[in-house]
Amino acid sequence: MTNDTTLLLVGHGSRGREGNTETINFAAQWRERHPEWRIEVCFIEHADVLLDEGLDRAARGARRVVAIPFILNAAGHVKMELPHALEEARERHPGVEFVVTRHLGMGREIFAVLQGQLDRLMKQLAMPDPMTTGVILLGRGSSDAGANGELAKMARWIFEDNDHELVDLAFTGVTWPRLETVVQRQVRLGMMQIAIVPVYLFTGVLIERIKEQVERLQRQYPQISFALGTHFGFDKGIFELLDTKVGGEQPAGGMLECDGCKYRELAEEEHLHDHSHTATGGGCAHGHDHHQGHDHGHAHHHGCSHKHD
Repeated sequence: MTNDTTLLLVGHGSRGREGNTETINFAAQWRERHPEWRIEVCFIEHADVLLDEGLDRAARGARRVVAIPFILNAAGHVKMELPHALEEARERHPGVEFVVTRHLGMGREIFAVLQGQLDRLMKQLAMPDPMTTGVILLGRGSSDAGANGELAKMARWIFEDNDHELVDLAFTGVTWPRLETVVQRQVRLGMMQIAIVPVYLFTGVLIERIKEQVERLQRQYPQISFALGTHFGFDKGIFELLDTKVGGEQPAGGMLECDGCKYRELAEEEHLHDHSHTATGGGCAHGHDHHQGHDHGHAHHHGCSHKHD
């Protein structure tokens, strides 16, 4: 990488300042691994340095800016707000080339991190029989079906590579099922232990809320042994994944998932300044069914995998 290139980590941003601080600390550790690289940080919301200012800072003294969405799943922020901000940055800095990598995504690198989390939780539970130990992958939740589907893929991969009878998916907000519902189901199906793996890069308000939920669940089900994982942003696998993204060739101008999609363009105007996370379709929802009411009369088998002998 040339010394006239700036790498810009674009974090989601958290209402709890600890989460943003951890992202900044991650960038500092990444710089230590690559002292010759110029690495900047900004956030999409809930932070002091937001997208426009971050892109401007990254452009100073640079001929090329590589924006890296430091986000696990691509929903509205990645599909709509980031492309919009990049377009405006190109107008403000016509002499600078702006490109963008894909978000972190749910690939083999993240799967390896999640598997490592699960392995540690099983040791914490004194290595019980996996057939009586349920697993729950716990994500943030999105109004974008594609983003939720990516987490469902991780649940299936965990199921395929392990011997657990139940591997389920739950969300902390926006969509369903929620953690309490999935725990109740697993208890009814005979699980004696439950390992909960949060799919979060850094701490924040939701991580604290998850801890409180699990404490309540432990009181509600005293016969069940619970093991709760933690956020994993400083795992070496995350650093290695970013190294791979930087080393890969980026297309001219950069293209995000759904960048240029007509459904993104139609939704963009109403979405750009709405950070409620609950009302928009979040871009191309793969089938473009943007009904957000959700029919909760179904059996809630979102992303779960069950083994039956």
